[in-house]
Amino acid sequence: MRVQLSAVIITFNEEKNIRRCLESLVSVVDEIVVVDSFSTDGTQKICEEFAVKFIEHAFEGHIEQKNWAKSQATFDHIISLDADEALDETLKNSIKKVKENWVLDSYSMNRLTNYCGKWIRHSGWYPDVKTRLFNRNKGDWGGNNPHDKFIPKSGVEVKHLEGDLLHYSFYSREEHIEQIHKFSTIGANALYQKGVKSSLLKLLIKPLARFVKAYFVFKGYLDGPEGFAISRLSAYANYLKYSKLLKLQRGGTI
Repeated sequence: MRVQLSAVIITFNEEKNIRRCLESLVSVVDEIVVVDSFSTDGTQKICEEFAVKFIEHAFEGHIEQKNWAKSQATFDHIISLDADEALDETLKNSIKKVKENWVLDSYSMNRLTNYCGKWIRHSGWYPDVKTRLFNRNKGDWGGNNPHDKFIPKSGVEVKHLEGDLLHYSFYSREEHIEQIHKFSTIGANALYQKGVKSSLLKLLIKPLARFVKAYFVFKGYLDGPEGFAISRLSAYANYLKYSKLLKLQRGGTI
């Protein structure tokens, strides 16, 4: 069965990335929906060059925003991208083939991340499988904010596609650290709401375990200096998240 496909993207101040994302989609989809959290930069102006369906909606969380955004698409069949992502040529062709003969309700793909100018193929960052092509009636966004993931309903089969979803994550270490401080707060609040507990022992063990896993188990050392930076900052992110969670447990604010 041939289907029509909507691309759905959530944005906030993404003028640095959004053009590349939209350019990768125009030859693949039948509609592009951008749900924006009231950007103050040139995001909307760039989107208007591509005749997208541009909707402003208050941001209440990554999961909540993506679930609302998929409801705004014209078509049930959706490819969901973040603004800092783009389809490579192989993935474009894979998606076009699926459009012509849609058989299953959910499709996954590898995500390849560019970190400070280098493509990262180890460190636990690749193949980083993501389910991004789906029938919106067959699942919902879930996970723990800010790390959302599409969760197919029970019994829905997922097929893996050839090609990579290109992820342009951070242009500098400073950007990475800035996001760590932001996301660790969101993550700590999400864990606190779910009743997860932190402790002094977790502050020691979890960051160490994260570094060992990224650098040694997932061979981050093969990614060179970038692999060491990713492993070290991943450990730091874990420390901050559980440190902030412990503060919340003790009645403090973060």
